[in-house]
Amino acid sequence: MADKPSKKTAKPAKKSAAAAKSPKPQKAAPKKSSELKLLSGGNPQIAKGYGDAPVQAYIAAMPDWKSDVGRRLDALVTRAVPGVQKAIKWNSPFYGMDDKHWFLSFHCFAKYIKIAFFRGASLRPVPPETSTQKDVRYLHIQEDGQLDEAQFTAWVKQASKLPGEKM
Repeated sequence: MADKPSKKTAKPAKKSAAAAKSPKPQKAAPKKSSELKLLSGGNPQIAKGYGDAPVQAYIAAMPDWKSDVGRRLDALVTRAVPGVQKAIKWNSPFYGMDDKHWFLSFHCFAKYIKIAFFRGASLRPVPPETSTQKDVRYLHIQEDGQLDEAQFTAWVKQASKLPGEKM
């Protein structure tokens, strides 16, 4: 039986002369919406960023019916809370009263959009979906796009007045 080289004695593969002399690769330019990657469940992969532009890029990249719902959600939040701060964190839009404390986020899944109210247990009435986190409550929007806009807007206004979640 032939001896196999141990991992300690195995030599690493040599780089080609061209690879050894080439400069470090530059960071790629931000991807255009047509090049954006969808993660599992169809959630767009968007770089972390603050302000309206990255949130609009996320919404534009939401697949199928979800993009229309994303535009509605963003418009309702923006109308209900003048001066709301926006960001993309963890491939999801976040809404808050400053750039460190957030009251709402949403995320695409294969068959629905999950809206997270970070202090949702304090809202009245309490949003319908529970969480493993004590204070968080969710609202799911299915493909039919059914959304009680008046109730959603009331929750957004209430949530914006509560202490936000620091993230």
